[in-house]
Amino acid sequence: MPLRTLFLNPPSFENFDGGAGSRWPATREVESYWYPVWLAYPAGMLEGSRLLDAPPHHVSPQETIRVARDYEFLVLFTSTPGFPGDIRLAHAIKDANPRIKIAFVGPPVTVLPDKSLRECSAIDFVCRREFDYAVVDYANGKPLEEIVGVSYLKDGKIVHNADAPQIQDLDGLPHVTDVYKRDLDVTRYDVPFLLHPYVSLYTTRGCPAQCTFCLWPQTLSGHPWRKRSTDDVAREMAKAQEYWPSVREYFFDDDTFNIQKARTIELCGKLKPLKLTWSCTSRVTTDFETLKAMKKAGCRLLIVGYESGDPQILKNIKKGATVERASQFTKDCHTLGLLIHGDFIIGLPGESHKTINNTIAFAKELDVQTIQVSVAHAYPGTELYDYVVKNGFLVSTAKMVDDGGHQLAHIEYPGLPADEMLAAVHLFYDEYYFRPKTLFRILKKAAFDRHERKRLYKEAKSFLKLRAARNKLVKKHTRTATEIRDR
Repeated sequence: MPLRTLFLNPPSFENFDGGAGSRWPATREVESYWYPVWLAYPAGMLEGSRLLDAPPHHVSPQETIRVARDYEFLVLFTSTPGFPGDIRLAHAIKDANPRIKIAFVGPPVTVLPDKSLRECSAIDFVCRREFDYAVVDYANGKPLEEIVGVSYLKDGKIVHNADAPQIQDLDGLPHVTDVYKRDLDVTRYDVPFLLHPYVSLYTTRGCPAQCTFCLWPQTLSGHPWRKRSTDDVAREMAKAQEYWPSVREYFFDDDTFNIQKARTIELCGKLKPLKLTWSCTSRVTTDFETLKAMKKAGCRLLIVGYESGDPQILKNIKKGATVERASQFTKDCHTLGLLIHGDFIIGLPGESHKTINNTIAFAKELDVQTIQVSVAHAYPGTELYDYVVKNGFLVSTAKMVDDGGHQLAHIEYPGLPADEMLAAVHLFYDEYYFRPKTLFRILKKAAFDRHERKRLYKEAKSFLKLRAARNKLVKKHTRTATEIRDR
């Protein structure tokens, strides 16, 4: 028997969506939780294991410590904002169960394994990049010295074993939905723009795009694009339908779900007979024919990273797309009846009052169903981080998140202080959502969709509560926010 293993997405800030399922770890404007997909793969390989996703199940640190007493091995997925709290939790778990072995996985320990091991004596080893087979090998008794992709302390010195090869045979991995069914309550997962309840999973790994800010391809999954067979995906979806008849939507949370036209159309052909409602990520380079096939196969909504409405900023971040292409893609989606959740970022290289204004105007012109506006976060291990450090744009005294886990600006440029960018996020949301057209759309949805009515009311209360808190935070910059709008 392998070591009794607990896979943990740890408790952190209240309502914090971070670590094992989130590419942008933070407490959101509206409570949101993504599935801990990365932890589910190795959890499905080890008999007697358990996947504990603490945040959506509202499991406290104290309860987590109590659960961990019954296990021999803990695999904790950490995030950069959550790391300080995660090491405190690791020490507490080790105090309560001195025999337990603890491995940390995730972007921070991939990028800074030496620092991570030095800062937390409770960590027995860390895994760099993909960790699926490394933690399974350890649980099955393989000595650390023989496991690729791990770093650990030995006789006071840090040892880095050779890098592990990237996993190529994704069909050889377990179906994460089996682990969800065993260990998770799907009704606990909610994302405002997805139907509830929903279930998410991956059909690919990696992303060939070179976006300088994007965390996972540069730290965890890598750039090489690897795909599951369309037959394997269809089998898992058919099984998921049997597991959860009440699930209203499935979400393919790949970095670049539809980047290859032939594979996307082939997969759509196998999803169509299942009559699923599903959504996915998408790049604006996707053509009309592919979008049409997706719509016919049951696709409802796309998450699209527009990032900015300024052409030069898109070049600066190596987005590989243009404003013109983004506009045409959006028109195609509107024509087909595909909804869009648009992601935008304030504070990317080249940002100014003028470019912020351009992006807000561009978002209004696109008029997508919902948006998310984030301040740019420079995560260690990304090209953006190297750029802002080299040029002195990283505010050394600024935190990435506040005491509640909400995003704070920690980058500033000449003529554009960090606090003004936070004020711009606030302004962006107000100018987008408090338009008559948008308000009418929201009220219409509440009036005619009984499933969404209570949810929309709850989300509106959460959004307005955070908005009021942000108002206080940026009050001293109100004049600046007005100037941003007027410039």
